[in-house]
Amino acid sequence: MNKNVKKRFGRNLRKIRRAKGLSQEELSLELDLDGSYIGKVENAKLNITIDKIISIADYLGIEVIELFK
Repeated sequence: MNKNVKKRFGRNLRKIRRAKGLSQEELSLELDLDGSYIGKVENAKLNITIDKIISIADYLGIEVIELFK
């Protein structure tokens, strides 16, 4: 994933996560991820797999595309 896409993805994830009232740690724990994983994704410090993107979207009740708009 190129850096600009990762940044946009991270910003969108943060916005949606906050709108749902979830902390980074809460979302990480719900998805059985390391506690700092979501923070690293939101800050474009980590490459995320499509499987994890789908899991996040499913948990948040959104379409995957919402994370890339």
